[in-house]
Amino acid sequence: MVRWCLIVMLCCPVLIGVSTTKADTLKLTSLLWPPYSGELLVEQGASIAVARAALKVMGHQLEIDFYPWSRTVKLASMPHSDYQGYFPEYYYENDKFIFSKSIGASPLGLVEQRLHPMSWDVVEDLNRYTLGVVKNYVNIQPLDSMILSGDQSIETVTSDEHNIKKVAAGRIDAAVMDVNVLHYLLKQKSLRPLADKLQINGHILANKPLYIAFRNTEEGHRWRDIFDQGLAQIDVDKVIEAALYNQH
Repeated sequence: MVRWCLIVMLCCPVLIGVSTTKADTLKLTSLLWPPYSGELLVEQGASIAVARAALKVMGHQLEIDFYPWSRTVKLASMPHSDYQGYFPEYYYENDKFIFSKSIGASPLGLVEQRLHPMSWDVVEDLNRYTLGVVKNYVNIQPLDSMILSGDQSIETVTSDEHNIKKVAAGRIDAAVMDVNVLHYLLKQKSLRPLADKLQINGHILANKPLYIAFRNTEEGHRWRDIFDQGLAQIDVDKVIEAALYNQH
């Protein structure tokens, strides 16, 4: 009986520790950006599938609330917020957030008409074309600088869907777009008829790493370290590939 009591006493702290760990939940904000993130997507998107898998191996859970992009960032940055960060995000210099290890990448390219492909070698060559860009989206620094200076002719829209339609109709020469986003959108019923008319230009603008932006606080640092440890224990590419394959 004494031996049994000792065994129970020794095991209880371990069991309590496991239970506490599993109950620990990371709260983040995100946006509708298929196939990377979205409340109604399979596994809520490829980026969220990676984040959830990384936390799972560390015994933690993930809770995501979805908002428009500006609110996604604002809520995660407010003092005393319940959210410890937001994602997916590109890296940028700032004091409010620290970044995880990469959770994947966003291949940024130019969607064009199959019958009228663009020819260019350096980004300055794009000045002879009119490009579609989405308002408030970050592209690549050289291109954004040319847009700001007025050297690059552009037409601004509010969504990638609008750019797809404009390229297909020949109203612009090409549009800046994430390759995976294009493939996802062209599977949707409303845009499927345009798929045969479009392609990604042979030159990729950039393969931009994606991250979780954690709050630059003691708790944010703690979660960032936990997350990075879990990320190192999973096959990120395999998780992304599976998630992208299952998106519709």
